[in-house]
Amino acid sequence: MKEMSKIIGNNLNSIRKNRGLSLDKVAEITGVSKAMLGQIERGESNPTVQILWKISTGLKVSFSSFLEEGREHKELLLVSRAEIDPVVEEEGQMKIYPLYFFDSKRGFEIFTIELEPGCNHVSEPHNDGVEEYIIVTEGMVDLIIENDIYKLNKGDAIRYYANKKHIYRNKSEKRACFQHLIYYGLAEDPYF
Repeated sequence: MKEMSKIIGNNLNSIRKNRGLSLDKVAEITGVSKAMLGQIERGESNPTVQILWKISTGLKVSFSSFLEEGREHKELLLVSRAEIDPVVEEEGQMKIYPLYFFDSKRGFEIFTIELEPGCNHVSEPHNDGVEEYIIVTEGMVDLIIENDIYKLNKGDAIRYYANKKHIYRNKSEKRACFQHLIYYGLAEDPYF
């Protein structure tokens, strides 16, 4: 498998060129500097989850549209977690395993997310209409949406609109894990 930074860079470059956008225009609509965008496209920078979300929100594309390498539509798709290279964030305290990439015919993407003890990941607001679904499979997770705190234990689930700042936090002494579905709706644009 290609190095993740190369995959992300190739996908960003493809999306930008297919839309006829300059680096200046992408910088303007995403709030990410032209220099950083250029480094990402060349595979010279491994962007953080925060930076990828800023780009995906500004371009109105799914988060996973930057992570997948080639897309094959099959009648059956078996995903082995052992074969997934996770996106690592928060100095190794957060690992994101992309299970199913976004498909405009379905309108969603699914991840497994692991939070090590003490992890506190801030997620900036996504586009209006984006919904997130979380099902905790291990440990305890605090989900903070603006000023409201939702304490989720193993087996608990929650759905919310993600157009507000939200935080995933593990205050316990053990690793927490949850399934994370992001629903974008059914989009016409092949890059949304």
